[in-house]
Amino acid sequence: MSYVNPAEFVGKMIDAGEAKVFMSTRDTVIRAFMAGAILALAAAFAVTITVQTGNALVGALLFPVGFCMLYLLGFDLLTGVFTLVPLAWIDKRPGVTLRTVLRNWGLVFVGNFAGALTVALMMAVILTFGFTMAPNEVGAQLGEIGTSRTVGYADHGAAGMLTLFLRGVLCNWMVSTGVVAAMMSTSVSGKVIGMWMPVLVFFYMGFEHSIVNMFLFPSGLMLGGDFSVVDYLVWNEIPTVVGNLVGGLTFVGLTLYATHARTGANRRRPVPVDAGVPAESRQAA
Repeated sequence: MSYVNPAEFVGKMIDAGEAKVFMSTRDTVIRAFMAGAILALAAAFAVTITVQTGNALVGALLFPVGFCMLYLLGFDLLTGVFTLVPLAWIDKRPGVTLRTVLRNWGLVFVGNFAGALTVALMMAVILTFGFTMAPNEVGAQLGEIGTSRTVGYADHGAAGMLTLFLRGVLCNWMVSTGVVAAMMSTSVSGKVIGMWMPVLVFFYMGFEHSIVNMFLFPSGLMLGGDFSVVDYLVWNEIPTVVGNLVGGLTFVGLTLYATHARTGANRRRPVPVDAGVPAESRQAA
């Protein structure tokens, strides 16, 4: 059987978090760069499909290909390390401290952003023939996404910020479930199926993913979106990062850890009143 039961894969989650803490700076940044770049390509792919077919569900169905590729290749997203790395600290693994956890998060953030920004620049050049013409339909859509999901939230003030934050929470609830799902199976097909389902949910529902947004919004700015860098940071990226942290750690990492790694004491089974009485005596009675 390729299925791995929860008690086993939660142990793998903690081991993975510990391994990421002690990974070299070079390897951490390279893996994060590639993860950001591949996810950005998948986002560009999904937007292109949605524009060309007019069907957002088709784009959402195919977007997870990038997520599956990057995790099978062993690359790291900020959303994933938000969930896995703290478990090694909570489990009191030797040498894992809050400082080393924050170091890992910082390096992965930088690598993811660099990778996503690189692809954003490449796509902007492609969609405008080197900035010599107006962007095509796909480019125009990227600019519109950036506007609607920054200024669009700002127009609602505090309610918009709350909505943005909760979309970030729900996003990493699903994405981190996908990360964990890859540990539920020992076969490639099992891992892919497990990852595909929750990532499809997050993308189609329009939840906010900090690394996808590292591509969407810089490319939107390059392609004429009507918003600013400050709008992007204040009304999307920063609240999304916080929401992703809360969603992944609270609804995936800590819940699984609490009930499968550090389980509560089982309740005592009730003892029958006639326990210890021979069967013959019970039948006679």
